[in-house]
Amino acid sequence: MTLVELIGRADERTLAASAVACLDRCLPLLEYVEGAERIGLDTDEALKPLWVAVEGGDAWLGRLRRVAAVVERVAGAAPGELAGFAIRMAAAVPTTYDEPALRAWAEECSAAVLEVHLRLDAVAPDGHEARVKAYRNGDTDGISPLTAGELRRQCQLLDMLSEDSGGGLNHALQLSNEGKRVLRAAASRRARSSG
Repeated sequence: MTLVELIGRADERTLAASAVACLDRCLPLLEYVEGAERIGLDTDEALKPLWVAVEGGDAWLGRLRRVAAVVERVAGAAPGELAGFAIRMAAAVPTTYDEPALRAWAEECSAAVLEVHLRLDAVAPDGHEARVKAYRNGDTDGISPLTAGELRRQCQLLDMLSEDSGGGLNHALQLSNEGKRVLRAAASRRARSSG
């Protein structure tokens, strides 16, 4: 199934977990914002408890919004193009825990993370939005290696998160951590080459 189809069939819990996992994988981008360390955000642990134990409801959403507000505070530190994607995802956290709002947020996060990977892969910026749309709909012609890896992870994560077993969630955590390591390494290479 395509990524769009997987998101389309996902339930509330899966949508919430997949979106938070996308944002979680992008938190290392904040490490390259000057002054961001003063915000006091642990980019490895801040969101993990929220997406590996999605409780749902207003209480869970309130916890998520508190972390998202901390991420948004980095916006005042001139974050640049990549960290801006993480801030955009945080700003889009829904105000209600319901399927339409969560699906829209999951779509937004999915597309944003893929665009981050396109940029890290040094793909020319013209047509990024069209490329992301095509990839999410299964047309992967000419996809760059880094972006292909993220697309595969997103599809696998949605499959795993939709499983009821704890094993599915544990494997999803491992896969998302792998994606976070890959993104952090790519961002580090980019920072060194531009520095």
